[in-house]
Amino acid sequence: MSPVANSADLIRLSRAPPDWGRAERLSVADAHAMGLALSWPERVAAADNGLPGGSTTDPDARLLLLPPALGDDDVPDAAAERLTSALRALIGVEDPEALAAALLGGQGASGTATRTTAGDGVRINDDPYSYRNPANHVALPPARPARVSAAPAF
Repeated sequence: MSPVANSADLIRLSRAPPDWGRAERLSVADAHAMGLALSWPERVAAADNGLPGGSTTDPDARLLLLPPALGDDDVPDAAAERLTSALRALIGVEDPEALAAALLGGQGASGTATRTTAGDGVRINDDPYSYRNPANHVALPPARPARVSAAPAF
């Protein structure tokens, strides 16, 4: 995939299984803000999986690198505590609790998304800008969301 001026890929499965042939793009932060790729449980799993190949293997750092890709209208109460702990460990902010609440409250460019799991186990959402919304004109082709849902990183 060639780089695009003024854009930054936020989330890609960086360690896709060898038979995939490539990683899947799940979120892009640019003028078009495609994404809202991750639910809170997926974000935590991506932070904690310890897979090499990213910029860091530190779970707290990985957790803090993922906020722009979060779009979940069902974030558990424990999310604020986990995020506060990561902020306290790595960033010298005066009020990590308030920052954690702000990060969880101001998710993604288009807000939160309702997530569901289809009968075949594929995780989808209703965000109009998500690659994981089957009704979106830029949705991943049908077989690829199943691979993403089954990926060991999540």
